[in-house]
Amino acid sequence: MITAESFIKAAKEKGFGFYTGVPCSHLTPFINYVINSRDLRYVNATNEGDAVAIASGAELAGMLPVVMFQNSGLGNAVNPLTSLNQIFKIPILIIVTWRGEPNGTPDEPQHQLMGAITPQLLELMQIPYSFFPTENEQIEPTLNSALKHIVQHRSPYALVMKKGSVESCALNSQLAVKPLLTAPTASLIYSEPTYTRHDILKTIQVASQPDDVLLATTGYCGRELYALEDKDNQLYTVGSMGCISSIGLGIALAQPQRRVIVIDGDGAALMRMGALATIGYERPTNLLHILLDNQVHESTGGQSTVSHSVDFCAIAAACGYCNVVRATTTEEVKDVIAYPSEELTFLYVNIKPGIPEKLPRPKITPDQVAQRLRQFMEVV
Repeated sequence: MITAESFIKAAKEKGFGFYTGVPCSHLTPFINYVINSRDLRYVNATNEGDAVAIASGAELAGMLPVVMFQNSGLGNAVNPLTSLNQIFKIPILIIVTWRGEPNGTPDEPQHQLMGAITPQLLELMQIPYSFFPTENEQIEPTLNSALKHIVQHRSPYALVMKKGSVESCALNSQLAVKPLLTAPTASLIYSEPTYTRHDILKTIQVASQPDDVLLATTGYCGRELYALEDKDNQLYTVGSMGCISSIGLGIALAQPQRRVIVIDGDGAALMRMGALATIGYERPTNLLHILLDNQVHESTGGQSTVSHSVDFCAIAAACGYCNVVRATTTEEVKDVIAYPSEELTFLYVNIKPGIPEKLPRPKITPDQVAQRLRQFMEVV
C-alpha cells in the first residue's frame, strides 16, 4: 500500500497535473488528495465518457491528463476511447479500479461481470495496462512505462487499481458553491428557422478570429465546415458523438488565453447533456458553445430528435452558463462571435434541415487533424 501523495507527486514531476473523473470508493483516498491539492487541476465530470473527452481536450492543448473512474464506468467510456482517442491518437493516462476482481474481496453484484472482463475489455480496445503500484519502489517504473507508451504510441494507457492500493486520505476541501443563474425568458421566444447549417457555419467561420479554435461535432457539421474551408484551427470529430463540448472544455481550461468555439448539434447535445452541467460549473470565460438545432439526426436519414420539446437555453442557464443567447439571424450570430462576452456563453440557433449537394468528406485523417491542431496551439 502506498500514499496518494507519493504517487501524485511523482506523477507531477513527469508532467501529469490535470485530473478528471468520476469517484469510486476504491479511489477515495487518491481522488481526495487530488481535490485537496492546490497545485493540481481537478474537473468533476458527470460521466466517465465525458471525463475521457475533457482529458482529451486538455491533451490536445498541451497537458498530460489523468482520468479516474471505476471499471463499471469503463463501459461509459468505451465510445470515446475507441472512436476519439484511438482514432485521433490522443493519449491519456487512465486509472481504473478493479471492482469485482475475480477471487478477490467479495463485492456488490453489479460489479461481478465487469470485474471478470475488465482486463479483456482493455485488451479488446487495444489499451495496454499494468497494475497500479502498491509499493513505493514500483511507482517510478510504473509511471515510466506509462509515459513511454504515451510518447511513442500516442494512445491511452491504463493502470488497474486493486482495492487497498492506497492509504486513506481525508477530504479537506470541497468544490466551491457557485450561484445558479435565472433563465432569460426573453431568449426563449420560438421562431421558424430560415437558415440552414451551411449558412450559420459560414457565418461562424467568417466572424471568428484567426487565433480561435473551432470544434465541430459529429456528422454533417464537421463535413460542412471542412467543405466551406479547411483550416488548421478546426477539428472535425468523426465519432464520439456528444463529446465535442467536453473536448472544448478541456482545451479552454488548458489554454485560457485562447477562445474556443464549440459547434454542437441537438442530437449530440441530448446524448451527453450532463456535459452542460460540468461546463456550467467550470464556467471558462473563453468558451463559446454554439448549438445548431434542426430537430433531426440528419446524417443518419433525418430521424427526429426530441429537441422540439426541449428548451436548451433554459437548461444552459440552469447549468450555470453566464450568457445565454438565442439567435434567429446570421447577423445576430455574427455579433455574438465578433463581439465576444467576457463570460461563458451559450448560443442557440434553430436551423432548417438540409445539406449542400455533393458534400465531400474530409481528406485529412483524424490523427492529422489532431496533430495539426496541436501545432496551431503551439503545443508540439
